[in-house]
Amino acid sequence: MSIFDTIAENFEKSQDIKFMKAAYKEAEKANAGGDVPIGCVIVQNGWIIGRGHNRRNKDKSVLSHAEIIAIREACKRTGDWRLEDVELYVTLEPCPMCAGAIVQARIPRVIIGCMNPKAGSAGSVINLLDMEGFNHQCEIERGVMQEECSALLSQFFKELRERTKEEKEGEAGLL
Repeated sequence: MSIFDTIAENFEKSQDIKFMKAAYKEAEKANAGGDVPIGCVIVQNGWIIGRGHNRRNKDKSVLSHAEIIAIREACKRTGDWRLEDVELYVTLEPCPMCAGAIVQARIPRVIIGCMNPKAGSAGSVINLLDMEGFNHQCEIERGVMQEECSALLSQFFKELRERTKEEKEGEAGLL
C-alpha cells in the first residue's frame, strides 16, 4: 500500500465519521420526539442532500423510516429516482423495506453504525444489499460509530421498558 492509498483511506474514514455524526444527530431528533432513535443522511459530492429520522410513532405510519424519508428528500433534490452517485449513512442496519428502497434507488455505498440482529437486511438476518439476483448491489461499510449508535438505541429501549413497567404498576394499583 502506498502513502497515497493510506492517505485516501484515512480521508474516507474521517468522512465516514463526519457524516455518521450527522446521521446520529438525526437519530437524536427521533429520540427527542419519542421515536426509536434511528437517523440517516445521504451525501453527494461531500454535501448532505437528504436527511431523515425515524418518525413511525409521530406520523403513525410504518413507512416513516429514516432511510425512506432521506431517500425521498434526496430524490426531490436531484430530480431523479436514481441515486447512483451518493452514499447513505444510517445509524442502524436497514430493515427489509429500507434495504429494498436502497437497492431500487441504486445507491452504491451504504455506511452503517450498528447492526440489527432481529431485523437487519444488510448482513444480520439477510443481506438484500448484496444479492446477486438483483440488478444492483451495494458496497457496505459496517461499524462506523458503532458504540455510540448502539448506546443510543440501548438507552432508548431501557427507558421504554422502565416507562412500560411503571405504567403497568400504576394500572395494577388502580384495580
